[in-house]
Amino acid sequence: MLVIDVLRASTTIITALSNGCDAIVPVADPQDARRRASEARNGSALVAGERQGEPIPGFDLSNSPVEFQSPHVRGKTVYFTTSNGTRALLASRAANAIGIAALVNVTAAATWAAAAGRAVTIVCAGSHGRRSLEDWTCGGLAVERILAAVPAAVLTQAARDALDTGRQYAADVGRLKRDAPWARRLIAAGRAADVDVCLRLDTTKLVPRYVPNVDKIVGDPR
Repeated sequence: MLVIDVLRASTTIITALSNGCDAIVPVADPQDARRRASEARNGSALVAGERQGEPIPGFDLSNSPVEFQSPHVRGKTVYFTTSNGTRALLASRAANAIGIAALVNVTAAATWAAAAGRAVTIVCAGSHGRRSLEDWTCGGLAVERILAAVPAAVLTQAARDALDTGRQYAADVGRLKRDAPWARRLIAAGRAADVDVCLRLDTTKLVPRYVPNVDKIVGDPR
């Protein structure tokens, strides 16, 4: 399974682990994040997240890939709660293997998923139950890459629809700044730098994995 929330949870998770964060723990709500971080009591825990795109008062960090480029996250476990991305992750706990995908790692994520040799489900977090153009595009690009690795793969109608959308943006994912409503809203809210980081293609080969039996997202589950 691949879980996608391009703007911004997936990209933030990938960025955090790329910058030395020890692990991300997805949690359902801010209160639980605060409680679990306080129980760590060793200075190695941070709380991060957002609601409706806005930072949560009292949290160490928001849901921002730019903020997670800081050396402050190195060696830390982050208790992370967002409006859509962490909800999608928690709903996917029963899957055999769960990878985190975004535009920044879509080729590596698709390669990882295809290599498993079993059916692949792509979960697009969207926004409050509605489809998000940036997630649908990323899902379609993942489908295209899985097809390249497994030409005999059988696609659902949703996968074919996403593939068509992904191909429309394959040459320039930056167009999503204009076309995706959530990208426009984040830019208007002063988060243009986050959007710039999120709407880049294949800047990393890291594919974080959510390992439910230890309740962590890690960069290398071995």
